[in-house]
Amino acid sequence: MRVIRGRATTISADRERTRTLLDRTGRTGEPAVRVWAPHRQVAFGRREAAEPGYDRAVAAARERGFEPVERSVGGRAVAYTGSTVAFAGALPVTDPRAGLDERYDATVERLRRALASLGVDAVPGEPPDAFCPGSHSLQCGGKVVGVAQRVRTDAALVAGCVVVDDRAAFAAVLDAVYDALGQPFDPTSVGSVAAAGGPSAPDPVIEAVERALVGDDPTTVRRIGNGHT
Repeated sequence: MRVIRGRATTISADRERTRTLLDRTGRTGEPAVRVWAPHRQVAFGRREAAEPGYDRAVAAARERGFEPVERSVGGRAVAYTGSTVAFAGALPVTDPRAGLDERYDATVERLRRALASLGVDAVPGEPPDAFCPGSHSLQCGGKVVGVAQRVRTDAALVAGCVVVDDRAAFAAVLDAVYDALGQPFDPTSVGSVAAAGGPSAPDPVIEAVERALVGDDPTTVRRIGNGHT
């Protein structure tokens, strides 16, 4: 397994790093994992770019100091405050019609164990009107983790975010963004690792999530890059 660490110097370079990770897995068949704290941004789902209110949503993000970007995996808009942790796991695929639920279930369970190791007793599910609503989430006093998936003919990318701290800023920008898009969102539905009794810094969360996604065989790991952010 290949493990990519650290954050690139710009948002565009950082996004290219994840695209390269997925392309390499599709080409070589070697799984890869990346866990990091992205730059401050709001990542919109692809379908939102074609919806009424998208321009207003983009403006709302920028007005609050969040750069708007469009992400490749599905789902609704997600914020990254600087302490929010992102994860991306690239897995080889032989049949794009098979394995979707299994990949989701395995990832959610590994993330649950990662949070448990940090003292956060998260459970599957999410409150009503949560950010990026979906059936593959974890909650503890609010939604803490969201997971999405993109499947190609040669590889799948299972990715998502963990709200570590700054849930007020996270909720405030998404409240404005979802309002512009005409989508339901309850700011009180946002939880965080820190509010649930875990660490408030991203590095311990990055380490726990990386460890859980990589698994128990460190001899298979090739780590590329230094540091977490």
